[in-house]
Amino acid sequence: MEGALADLGAWKTDHCSLTKALEVVGTRSALLILREAFYGTTRFSGFASRIGVTDRAAAHQLRHLTGAGLLAKRPYREDGGRTRDEYVLTDMGRDLFPVIVALMQWGDKYLQDGTAPLHYLDHETGVPVHVEVRSESGDAVELEQVGVRKNPAWSAPKAPTTPNAPNPPNAPKTVRERPDTAS
Repeated sequence: MEGALADLGAWKTDHCSLTKALEVVGTRSALLILREAFYGTTRFSGFASRIGVTDRAAAHQLRHLTGAGLLAKRPYREDGGRTRDEYVLTDMGRDLFPVIVALMQWGDKYLQDGTAPLHYLDHETGVPVHVEVRSESGDAVELEQVGVRKNPAWSAPKAPTTPNAPNPPNAPKTVRERPDTAS
């Protein structure tokens, strides 16, 4: 830690990006659904059966990941059937691919008795792929080489106003919309 962050007792981890990320993908079923989406699963029944959860749990997690912007619904219809939705990765979801691969690499190394069940390869060359931390110049960076400092361009978001507090004079009126109950 560098600068003002060097004294760990002098600052809090409020607004931590890891905490915010875990609120979105911090469950087993969320990570497994993302893994399956990376493998090409798009249909509800595929997610539920491949990750071994109930339909209700799969529906909840798919709704959550879609609402968070990691998956998008795309309509499809099989011959003679009704229109249904399939789930496809958004750019935001695709950006989690290195995270999923890094977790699998870690599991392969420490939890698989020395032999990985799957190999991740460059499709065109067949060369194994792996995730590692690199600097912007492309150099591999180890934990001991990483410094952490406050980003001068970042500022904490403003605290939300209390819903029942009176508006200050000349403040725009708050309009509350009823939550969508049609599902």
